[in-house]
Amino acid sequence: MIKTLKSLVFGAALLPLLFLIYGLLTDNLGANPIEKMEHLTGLWALIFLMLTLSITPLRRLTGLNKLIRFRRMLGLFVFFYALLHFSIYLSLDRYFIWPDIRKDLTKRPYIIVGFSALLMLAPLALTSTKKSIRRLGKKWTKLHRLIYPIALLAILHFWWLIKADVFYPALFAVIFALLMAFRWIRVFPKKTRQKIKNKAKGKR
Repeated sequence: MIKTLKSLVFGAALLPLLFLIYGLLTDNLGANPIEKMEHLTGLWALIFLMLTLSITPLRRLTGLNKLIRFRRMLGLFVFFYALLHFSIYLSLDRYFIWPDIRKDLTKRPYIIVGFSALLMLAPLALTSTKKSIRRLGKKWTKLHRLIYPIALLAILHFWWLIKADVFYPALFAVIFALLMAFRWIRVFPKKTRQKIKNKAKGKR
């Protein structure tokens, strides 16, 4: 059952890519197809990022612990669409003209934060295997907490890119804030109780 669901989710996650390919082949991506592809791949990277962060809250709220099996796949799709987003920028937008790219990466804040998010995503994608989890141990958990600053940088990248109509960046910011609030409510009291217990043991 889980394998079937994972296959369905995998297929659904590829639909945005198929939509882009179809739109490109049929000349149906508007007056500026390159900009459209950049925006859509970036948008889907953010959507998959929010879905990845939603797995733990949903698992705890519903008791469906098997949801955790989808987190790695969703996380890899975050990296896939983010990398595709950046690749379109490098190739179709800037034509690999490195002086222009270097200038963008040092002078344009929204590109700087977006590129920083992509760089931080890379080690998470590379260490997403079970072998890496076993090898890194507790360090793996610390490393993968980078997902939180990555989400902040990605939302900021989107916000600065849009400039005028910030409804969708603001929506992502609200979703992220709610996910973080849930985590704080669930995790912070546990840590506080543990500290109290540790202090009590130390006084004995």
